[in-house]
Amino acid sequence: MAKIIGIANQKGGVGKTTTAINLAASLGVLEFKTLLVDADPQANSTTGLGFDLHNITHGLYDCMINSTSARDVILKSDIPYLDVIPSHIDLVGAEIEMINYPNRESVLKNILDPLRDDYDFIVIDCSPSLGLITVNALTAADSVIVPVQAEFFALEGLGKLLNTIKIVQNRLNPELQIEGLLMTMYDGRLRLCNQVVNEVRKHFEDLVFSIIIHRNTKLSEAPSFGKPAILYDADSKGAINYLNLAKEILQKNNMTKISQEERILQ
Repeated sequence: MAKIIGIANQKGGVGKTTTAINLAASLGVLEFKTLLVDADPQANSTTGLGFDLHNITHGLYDCMINSTSARDVILKSDIPYLDVIPSHIDLVGAEIEMINYPNRESVLKNILDPLRDDYDFIVIDCSPSLGLITVNALTAADSVIVPVQAEFFALEGLGKLLNTIKIVQNRLNPELQIEGLLMTMYDGRLRLCNQVVNEVRKHFEDLVFSIIIHRNTKLSEAPSFGKPAILYDADSKGAINYLNLAKEILQKNNMTKISQEERILQ
């Protein structure tokens, strides 16, 4: 039974798509069957895993608007345990087309629920807005990860997002949890970065992941090669950060796999 995790922040440029791609890839590398759902019309998660948008004939838009089965649009990535539901610029129009739908906030939930038995994790990359598709993602999700950039305006807009999460919890998805706030683009040399991290930890305490994502060149370069960081340079700081984030999430959810050696010892 898959755990569905949304990656959301209406503030752009905070490392949301980078987190979606690299967390999903890390879970896949750790041999957890993972599905990455690109719910952002910019389709950066799709291209960031090496798919050419010109070759994609069906994607999330078709599932949401034309009732295409999700299994018919799923693509296999270069990581054996990682699949993708791609996005396309067409998704921009989906919000308007869904306006008169009955239960319009639950369209994505109805698409993903039949896939739960096929995967261990489903990761949704949300668009940088609090529109209907993001509300759909939060309604479908079991939990949400909020990437927060380690910079001066980090807390700006965070209240708005947390308020939206609260509304979704009250009206649409009472089971929705905050998986954690993830500090991104951290540069340990800057005093400001450390101040921001301390401030966020002081405000939100246990809600903040202990893993911090450092600013890393390889992490920035990888999408232009159509690869997650772990395939582009597995030894890079960024790849290791996200692998450790995946492990922290597994630990938090009591899903750590027992190694062969540990099985023998038991």
